[in-house]
Amino acid sequence: MPRTAKPKADKRRLDPKTREEEIVKAAIAFFAEQGFDGSTRELASRIGITQPLLYRYFPSKEALLDRVYEEVFVHPWNPAWAEGLRDRSLPLEARLARFYRDYAAVLLTYEWIRLFMFAGLKGLDFNARYLAFLRASAFDMVVKEVRHERGLPLDAPIQDGEVELVWGLHAAIFYLGVRRFIYGMPFPADLDADIALRVKAFLKGVPEAFASLVPDAPPAPAASGATRRKRGVLIN
Repeated sequence: MPRTAKPKADKRRLDPKTREEEIVKAAIAFFAEQGFDGSTRELASRIGITQPLLYRYFPSKEALLDRVYEEVFVHPWNPAWAEGLRDRSLPLEARLARFYRDYAAVLLTYEWIRLFMFAGLKGLDFNARYLAFLRASAFDMVVKEVRHERGLPLDAPIQDGEVELVWGLHAAIFYLGVRRFIYGMPFPADLDADIALRVKAFLKGVPEAFASLVPDAPPAPAASGATRRKRGVLIN
């Protein structure tokens, strides 16, 4: 059997910053493909550098994985998204749809989805760290905005059940990436329309579910006569 030729050593003289960025970019692609059991020796070989040179930039595999986490899960987060979620000049449905359309460009990628899944299977702390970050950066804010929309108390402690309901919306959009990059199934034909539909479904049911969880929540407003007629209720 013929032996596979080894990649040639990279003889380019790169400045340290460029070389470091090259290693990180290659590591993201490598671990997304191979999972986190992939060795730094094989990674170095793919880049065309020696393993000792890789360790000059990242003294351990754990240090390299921490950098991968920062590059994939933290740096792409746009602080302006939080401002958009709080902008009450727009209806909450429009704000949530806009947020998830923008966020899907980060979330629904080959590297993001596969690294997140591999991290969970490997037992790394990526998932717990990211979900804590996501709750602090978005989920608690969405809870407050849903309460505001429904007229629920804003100063009552956030309930775990409320966060779980927001996570349900987020998970439904995340699962689109799982379908494509884990199961090999396509995205919906119109991804923006699909996200808007999921947001609409979320807001149709979740405000009333929140009301059952929040202490001292006022009762749901009675439907108007026009609304009752639309629902097919006979009015005497």
